[in-house]
Amino acid sequence: MRLLRQLSRRKLRTTLTILGITIGIWALVVFSSMANKINSLVAGGSQYFEGKILVTDASNLAVGIGLTPMNIDVADQIRDLDGVAAAAPEVQMIFDPEANAFGGAQTIVGLVAGSDEGNETFELRPALGRLLTADDEGERRIVLGSDMARQQQAGIGDTIEMRGERFEVVGILEPTLTAPDTSVFVPLEASQVLFHKTLPAAVQEAIPARELISQVVVFPESGTDPAALAALIKERVDNTKTLTGAEFNEQVGSATAIFNAIIIGVAIISLVVGGLSVINTMAMSVAERTREIGIKRAIGGSRRRIVRELVTEAAVIGLIGGLIGLGLGALVVVLANEAGRDSGTILFDLTPGTAIFAVAFSTILGMLAGVIPAWSAARLDPVEALRYE
Repeated sequence: MRLLRQLSRRKLRTTLTILGITIGIWALVVFSSMANKINSLVAGGSQYFEGKILVTDASNLAVGIGLTPMNIDVADQIRDLDGVAAAAPEVQMIFDPEANAFGGAQTIVGLVAGSDEGNETFELRPALGRLLTADDEGERRIVLGSDMARQQQAGIGDTIEMRGERFEVVGILEPTLTAPDTSVFVPLEASQVLFHKTLPAAVQEAIPARELISQVVVFPESGTDPAALAALIKERVDNTKTLTGAEFNEQVGSATAIFNAIIIGVAIISLVVGGLSVINTMAMSVAERTREIGIKRAIGGSRRRIVRELVTEAAVIGLIGGLIGLGLGALVVVLANEAGRDSGTILFDLTPGTAIFAVAFSTILGMLAGVIPAWSAARLDPVEALRYE
């Protein structure tokens, strides 16, 4: 209570200092929550691509997803190469081509259940219903990712329309915190029909739907180097390009590193702005309380006690600013996630670690910024301080 009374003696200055720290911590919480979400997606992608190779058409521009048509014969050519345990043909396409940039992340994935021949290590589990099976080929049945099911407000047995075709929902996946959450899984044959409709009329007339895919997921045999197998595929199969798990980590990881560098920049800015504010407030406090400090020193107060009192005041300022900044940042995160939840657009992930770090950071910042004024106060000569007007 005594600390709060001391701070309340300088209401405006203390409020402005707390406001400076609050803004910095608010920005730190919001950007860190966004980085957490991006890092979790990248980690999920790394886990998905681990130990496998994605083969797409050479003209495909997307990273980690094939959107350009290929002939299904490519899968047979790859399957015959040495070192290949399985080659699973797939179709991927944007769920809603008219959606915004974030909604565009939602995809339709067409595959043959079991085509990985037991080599897939990224396990998908149904929260409701079941997964697709080989018996679903030729049927209009789908499995929805957790975010996609929420966005479509669909349950087991419901039907949803995709590109003019209606499909029955037979399963909803458990959350994976990565791409499958925003995907619709469709039997390959049905996805080929949908994919065929997206192509120009001349291409539709020249190529039957059953011959079209957009990527091949290759599983190397045990002991086979994925990089060497990827080079062999590009050498033996015309007009293809490959993406290994290591290449995915390198390409996507570099973008993530840039974003994380932005977070560090925000932290540094909050350090400078908040620190200077605290130093200014505590320096002015020392100037105003010079006689009071002199009296404490004259009656036997130690320098350590003076330093402890002033540093504690600075820490309280940092703590209050951190708590308010955390509260405002959490409010932004919750409102933004709720606004995007219906569309499956969850941009932020505020973890307990981020919250604890933000408050601890602001408190330690206040303490460090208060050390210089506190040490200056402790070094005051008691006699000179008593004479101060």
